[in-house]
Amino acid sequence: MSIPIWVIAVTAGIVFSAFMAVKTGKAEREEEMESIEREGELYMKRLEQEKEQRENSAEA
Repeated sequence: MSIPIWVIAVTAGIVFSAFMAVKTGKAEREEEMESIEREGELYMKRLEQEKEQRENSAEA
């Protein structure tokens, strides 16, 4: 009993598609986490600047 070549090709295409979907999803998650970290750093810097401004205005 022989498996037709088109069945093997379709199966290989499904496996390849699943692999690429997982790979792309992982890359997108990593990119999103880096973006979130950069935004967090900017937010913390702004908070520090505002705190310094409040301290300076309270001293004056």
